[in-house]
Amino acid sequence: MYRFPKIPARYSGIVTPLLLTFFMICIVSLINTLRGIGLAPDFLGVWLSAWGLSWLVAFPSMVVALPFVRRLTLLFVEKDDASERAKRP
Repeated sequence: MYRFPKIPARYSGIVTPLLLTFFMICIVSLINTLRGIGLAPDFLGVWLSAWGLSWLVAFPSMVVALPFVRRLTLLFVEKDDASERAKRP
């Protein structure tokens, strides 16, 4: 099995939104294209065009929004602190 070299952990702030938006926009644009034109003869081209344009907007938007969303999440979710868990019996 081929193992590709991993990039340093400091790039996870870019890799996470890249992968997240790649898959999310793929699915959403697929559904919207199917609803819009059905399985037309030019479906693949229309879908890939919709995906590409949507991803060009979604990826930078996610990179900008993700730090805010992480902070916002902490308003609703308990902070998981390893030192607090170590103190518990």
